[in-house]
Amino acid sequence: MATIYEVSKLAGVSLATVSRVINNTAQVREATRVKVEAAMQELGYRPNSVAQSLASNRSNSIGILVSELSGPFYGELLARIEEEFRTVGKHVIIAAGHSDAELERESIEFLRSRNCDALILHVESVSDNYLRGLADGGCDFVLINRYVRAIADRCITLDNRQGGYLATHHMLELGHRDIAYVSGPMWKNDAKERYAGHLEALAEFGVAENKTLFFEGDFQETGGVRGLQHLLGTDVPFSALVCANDEMASGAITAAHDIPLDLPQQLSVIGFDNVNFAHYTYPKLTTVDYPIAEIGQMAARWVLKNVYHQPVKELQDVFEPRVIERDSTQKI
Repeated sequence: MATIYEVSKLAGVSLATVSRVINNTAQVREATRVKVEAAMQELGYRPNSVAQSLASNRSNSIGILVSELSGPFYGELLARIEEEFRTVGKHVIIAAGHSDAELERESIEFLRSRNCDALILHVESVSDNYLRGLADGGCDFVLINRYVRAIADRCITLDNRQGGYLATHHMLELGHRDIAYVSGPMWKNDAKERYAGHLEALAEFGVAENKTLFFEGDFQETGGVRGLQHLLGTDVPFSALVCANDEMASGAITAAHDIPLDLPQQLSVIGFDNVNFAHYTYPKLTTVDYPIAEIGQMAARWVLKNVYHQPVKELQDVFEPRVIERDSTQKI
């Protein structure tokens, strides 16, 4: 096995220079870097990861904590983060908190015990105080889809209230006034914010809230199925259904077909997230775009800039939603 000494000799540079190239700990002229990397490749030299960590005080690994590992939403998020880090020689360790405060805390401590250089957190149950304490304790982390004022510089969010407003505003502009709503779990901040946006749009058009046409779902397809069945069982007529995410919208569409209802002729449906399967429901799902992959990419760049001190493009901390109009909604 080739050694660092052989790389130094072949490249015609000092051991210290080879070390700086390997560990990326200081500026090295590009021509010198190319020579060292060429020598490493020719000799088949592979740096010892343990030695690298000791030399740089970095593990080159980043911990990611999300609520779930299943579903297209988190799949897009994780894929973009991993891609962003892989291109610069970093690796990710992934854990799930399942929207449970104790599990979220345990997962954070597990990732920290793995000597991750930084954490990317999509957490819903741990308190703001816990997160502030984490920051005060010197833990490098960035927060996705949650805003905590005291650590605002670590938060990358979507304007969920505006997204909820846009979904219902779209239905109102199409002439719908009897609008049912299937929310996510209302203890979750994004579910509350989206519903607040829904109410804001109704008020703007002078439409009173009808609490009979509200169902609290679970952000899963089954919640959309149960939601539509419950709402139809109230015998209160409605021509439009707003769902707080695409998975519930797809469940509602499936339940509507089973009745059967003609969509969108008898019922217009809109979702939220714009996940990849929204193109493939029948009819194709009108939805609110949540650019989760871009948010994941921005979180990775936050880490690269603030932890690894690498130059990155300008960081964006708030993303704006927009309606993606397809075939599941129409004018009344």
